Amino acid sequence: MGIRVLVVDDQAIVRAGFAAILAAEADMTVVGEAADGDAAVAMAAELTPDLVLMDIRMPGMDGLTATRLITRHSSRTKVLVLTTFDLDAYVYDALRAGSSGFLLKDSEPEALLTAIRVVVSGDGVLAPAVTGRLIAAFAHGAPVAPEISGALDRLTHREREIMALVATGLSNTEIGERLGLAMGTVKAHVSAVLNKLSLRDRVQATIFAYESGLIRPSGAATP
Repeated sequence: MGIRVLVVDDQAIVRAGFAAILAAEADMTVVGEAADGDAAVAMAAELTPDLVLMDIRMPGMDGLTATRLITRHSSRTKVLVLTTFDLDAYVYDALRAGSSGFLLKDSEPEALLTAIRVVVSGDGVLAPAVTGRLIAAFAHGAPVAPEISGALDRLTHREREIMALVATGLSNTEIGERLGLAMGTVKAHVSAVLNKLSLRDRVQATIFAYESGLIRPSGAATP
């Protein structure tokens, strides 16, 4: 059956469009459609999809609340937020709510399909247009909580270095080239970082890097 997807959007024509795109893929199946957050939470619990394609602004329960409830109930079900709104507050709140990615609705179909496969594989994605604004949002953020900053002590110097590069948006290949490391070595370090800090994916690692003070809003790593 491949990747099982639940499509959530308050507009029927939008849901139908997404469903048609996914149905054309041999490795994807749309197992359900929901028009609001309440229905999304109920259907996610019943159907246990691999991924929920989630709108943010909907009548009744919004997509952020639904995302928080779905990811809290099941670590197996991933959420990919897809919206026309690219405001910093929505991006940050969606990721904090447990989303594994954030794409804009004007993304190309191929970008959507790739994002779904990446998220289901256990990684995270951010729309390129969104990444810079997300990072800049930390320029005027709240002080770093001591317990978050102290968690960095669990990492080795190399792990901190690699986490900083992940947070600036570099792929494993680019990190390997930058540090002169083999791909397998980079993957092992990234996995160690996620495990030591109990992070779900690279998106959470990016947020943690900024919240902990490992990365400054300028993109430079702290000493």
